[in-house]
Amino acid sequence: MIHLAIESVLTQTYKDWELIIVDDGSTDNTKDVIDEFIVKDNRIRYLHQKNKERSAARNYGIKNTKGDWICFLDSDDIYHTTHLEEFKNLINQKDLKRGLY
Repeated sequence: MIHLAIESVLTQTYKDWELIIVDDGSTDNTKDVIDEFIVKDNRIRYLHQKNKERSAARNYGIKNTKGDWICFLDSDDIYHTTHLEEFKNLINQKDLKRGLY
């Protein structure tokens, strides 16, 4: 399923994003799947940690981001094609400052 989540980011109408994937100790072929995407798009980054659960994985990802805004996407989630564009428009409309929403 993670490939569908990644593809849903790749097809966004808003193109100025980075995708940080935190592998929280998976024991399957997750890294191999992600590596196929990384060679095609340098906006994708892969981080690995021993299993510490979702909160620790998210915190690890946040610490390694370069951007001002964060949207969470679990491996079994899919973004609508305009998700990031709509999010950015809402930020601009509300004149929100850097942070998590």
